[in-house]
Amino acid sequence: MSRLAKDINEQIPWQEISPGGEICEGGTARLVRTGDWRSDVPVWERDKCKQCLLCAPFCPDSSIPVTDGKRGEFDLDHCKGCGICWKVCPFQAIHMEKEVR
Repeated sequence: MSRLAKDINEQIPWQEISPGGEICEGGTARLVRTGDWRSDVPVWERDKCKQCLLCAPFCPDSSIPVTDGKRGEFDLDHCKGCGICWKVCPFQAIHMEKEVR
């Protein structure tokens, strides 16, 4: 029996929780903010961006939204700060900074 993450709490017996390794929701679900452990944060420099969109498909967390053929601000609720987007940007329109909390 699989339960959604929002339905799991301290009152539920362990036998009713999804078995380990079984994913019952996407990692980018609004409920699961997986970017909390990030130490570096990507910063988008709009003035340098050519909207080539090369960064979006490389993001392992789908944290670069694209709407109507244009990229938007980073989804920092899910970004892990891996820096792949920074590495693949041919226009240096992304740089990494230390996360300040």
